[in-house]
Amino acid sequence: MLFLKLSPVFLVVVLMGISNIPQLVDVFGIQLDLGIVSFLAVVWAAIVSKITMKKSVNEVIEDGLNAVREAVIVYYILMLAYAMGEIFMYSGVGASLVQFFLKLGISGKTVAVVSLLTTSVLSVATGTSWGTFAACAPIFLWLSHIVGGDALITMAAICGGSCFGDNIGLISDTTVVSSAMQDVEVVHRVRHQGVWSLLCLVASSVVFYLVSLHLPGGEGVDVAASIQNIPQNVMEVLAVERPGAVVLLEQIQSGVSYLMTIPVFVVIGTAIAGIPTILCLLLGLLSSYICGSITGTISSFGVFLDHILAGFCDAGSWIIVIGLWIVAFGGIMKGMKAFDPIAHFMARISKSVKQLMFYNGVLTLIGTASLADDMAEIVTISPIIRQITEENVEGDEKAMYKLALRNSAFADAMAVFGSQLVPWHVYMSYFVGLGLAIYPLGEFTALKIIGRHYMAWIVVGSMLLLTLTGLDRFIPLFALPKEPEEVRLVKNKKDHSDGNNQGAQQETEGTVS
Repeated sequence: MLFLKLSPVFLVVVLMGISNIPQLVDVFGIQLDLGIVSFLAVVWAAIVSKITMKKSVNEVIEDGLNAVREAVIVYYILMLAYAMGEIFMYSGVGASLVQFFLKLGISGKTVAVVSLLTTSVLSVATGTSWGTFAACAPIFLWLSHIVGGDALITMAAICGGSCFGDNIGLISDTTVVSSAMQDVEVVHRVRHQGVWSLLCLVASSVVFYLVSLHLPGGEGVDVAASIQNIPQNVMEVLAVERPGAVVLLEQIQSGVSYLMTIPVFVVIGTAIAGIPTILCLLLGLLSSYICGSITGTISSFGVFLDHILAGFCDAGSWIIVIGLWIVAFGGIMKGMKAFDPIAHFMARISKSVKQLMFYNGVLTLIGTASLADDMAEIVTISPIIRQITEENVEGDEKAMYKLALRNSAFADAMAVFGSQLVPWHVYMSYFVGLGLAIYPLGEFTALKIIGRHYMAWIVVGSMLLLTLTGLDRFIPLFALPKEPEEVRLVKNKKDHSDGNNQGAQQETEGTVS
């Protein structure tokens, strides 16, 4: 019965594996999109729920719909996030940020660091790791070639920076969905991990610089000329894979006013101020239109609305479809209490809340390796770690909300940066494939990139260790609630209560005697 209840999760793992791992794709000859996988998972979960729980069809449907009703707001956030990403890419916001970092000066020693910082900021601004990689890899891989940099180190830096925004970007689909799965505000999630994320970025920058010290120095590279010299076949590949990347490269080459950086600061500033996510996104769109109208990158209000519609369509054609199915999947699985055995097992092996949360992080990392897809890990594992926490930890509402924030950060960080440590992951396949198409001179393989992916190792390792050791208390806004004052394991609370009751009983007996 236990295996049957968990079989929908195993179905997702198997289908994602044979669809994303190249060797399995060759064997089975199929590649299913996550949208189809989530649909099939819902159908099978509904059948299992009816068999194991003896529920009617209407009751099973209601389990799924109740979960969807609770998550309606996330679909509006996703539509606005995709719209803002579209506007930022085409209005010159992204290009203005890249221009700024390119002014820092490029040499063999600095090309990896500059590429890391540039892609980190651009991925936060646009909310897309794949789009950021497609836009920046042609620039920095060929610049690295020109100035005598190490192409493999630069490649790893580009991958790391591209993933940075997916883990903390206000408009990133992984940030939005991972927050929704734990029922936390996106802006609260960003604030929770903001300082830690920046420290990881700084530490990664230092490491990339140190490993590049042996490379040639010297500056004065003409970036516009370098873009002009990017081979035509590379531009053709980008035009097919990521048309927005071609537009961004053209904007960098022709130059964009730094006024277009203002929308980024508007979004970041309002998020830090604690303004609701939807309002942050609307203000970002409004400021983009105003700045774009002044600089001429947005020619008319009609064009502006067309890009917003394009963002809505992109969201509706994939991520919202997946979200609707997978949230229903979680509701059905919760309705038949499929994850109860896992929650009980985690409770038995955990001696403290810190350990329990650490195991949640490990579980998300295992999910990333098993599912080989970031969104699949988030939507599959998030309900499990949420139930584990809610059923095994007791605390006030504020303390439990902090744990939900950490679970959300776990699901996202291990999905995005954990993917960079899994050779067969769809992220690595995309980065390696497009990287070789952009820069044929590179000897890129997943394992070679993993060996130099210092940011992924720092992010994954630090989050797990800080959680387990409690050292996260030294990082502003990142600390877990104090134990046992604010949170405690339910079994520990029971033992404590039983001990108090026994003590009171013995004291009473002693008094009577």
